Amino acid sequence: MKNSLNVILSILILIILGAGVYFIVQTVRESAQAATAPFAGVQQANQALQTQVSQLMNPTPTIIPDPVTYINEVRALARLETIQYSVEKVVTVQVGQGVYSFAFGDKVLFVGHGTVIAGIDMEKIQPSDLRLENNVLYVRLPPAEVFVSTLDNDKSYVYDRETGILRKSDPTLETLARQTAEDEILKAALEDGILTQAQSNAESYLFRFFTSLGYDNVIFED
Repeated sequence: MKNSLNVILSILILIILGAGVYFIVQTVRESAQAATAPFAGVQQANQALQTQVSQLMNPTPTIIPDPVTYINEVRALARLETIQYSVEKVVTVQVGQGVYSFAFGDKVLFVGHGTVIAGIDMEKIQPSDLRLENNVLYVRLPPAEVFVSTLDNDKSYVYDRETGILRKSDPTLETLARQTAEDEILKAALEDGILTQAQSNAESYLFRFFTSLGYDNVIFED
């Protein structure tokens, strides 16, 4: 009987102690929350201020297109594009070369990626350029020409920029580098024979086209 009472008393003491610890923990937690609550608004305001400062230091460009659009010309085209070149060209533009370039020099190393497209302008074909003699179709095509020669701005970039410690960076150097790269890309395509290949591809394509129309013998004249 005595042992049973001791067990019951022990259990009651444990319950009372547990309840006491629980209430103490809750009281401390509520006190901590109450103590830090006034600073929550300050922290939020500080974060908002930091965001505003970051936006001021690194502003997002604002793009405002003119609502008025002028269309100067609309033309129907009959261009047969027969070849496309993708060319990469590295261009260096530098001013202030020499011994003191570290102080007065300015250099841009630009990597240009461009596209050159060539083919035949079918609008230039006249009725006299096609004639049929003895079941042979004679065709005289206009010379191949370059339709597009342009830089791919998404792939072109400034690889390196070195400006002297006593010189202000010249913004026109990158523009000059881009123009030079575009010219060099076209030059490289022409030197590689893009017009000759465009002419040959046009003849191959039109040969299949005319034979599909029933002309078994087709000769291309110069």
